Order: sequence, then structure tokens, then C-alpha cells
Amino acid sequence: MKLVFAIVSKDDSAVVSAALTQDGFFVTKLASSGGFLKAGNATLMICTDDCRVEELVKTVKLYCKKRVQTVQSEPSEESEFIPYNIEYSVSGATIFITNVERFEKI
Repeated sequence: MKLVFAIVSKDDSAVVSAALTQDGFFVTKLASSGGFLKAGNATLMICTDDCRVEELVKTVKLYCKKRVQTVQSEPSEESEFIPYNIEYSVSGATIFITNVERFEKI
């Protein structure tokens, strides 16, 4: 068994969760936020058999798109700094796959 953590944009989370559920995966969705861009994310937790991991990853890749996000720079206290917009390329998803020693659904 594997436990997959997929950190996805909050904009993609509903469609990804629905697609995974339709494919027969049991998905737990947690609200989360990133530290760098401070943007809202969703962390999806999915436990699955080893043989279905690639199918799961393929579904996440299909529905999570890379995007450009604009963030306003923050002024420094020591300088007279004029804020400006900075564009960052944000990945579609970050996926962690771990081994599960034991899994029970009660």
C-alpha cells in the first residue's frame, strides 16, 4: 500500500477530487497554504494499492495545471521602497508517495 499526498491549487482541488473519486480512489481533502506565496492549497490524502499509484499520478497531472501567479513585493522597513508585482511560475501539483505499513478503514 502507498499513501499519496498531492498538494494542489485550491482552484484545481474540486475537479481533481471528483476525478479521483470517479476512478475509485478514496480521497481526504485538507485545506492548506503554502509558505512562499501564502496561497490557498488543498492537500489530498489517498491510500491505494501499489499497482494503482501511476494511474493516480496520471489523473492528478491531467487536472492540475501550471500557472503564473502575480504577487506584490513587500517593502522593507529600512528603505523607501515602491512595491511592484512579481510573476512566479507555480507548479500544478506536488506529490509525495510513501509506504504504508498498515491500513484499516473502519
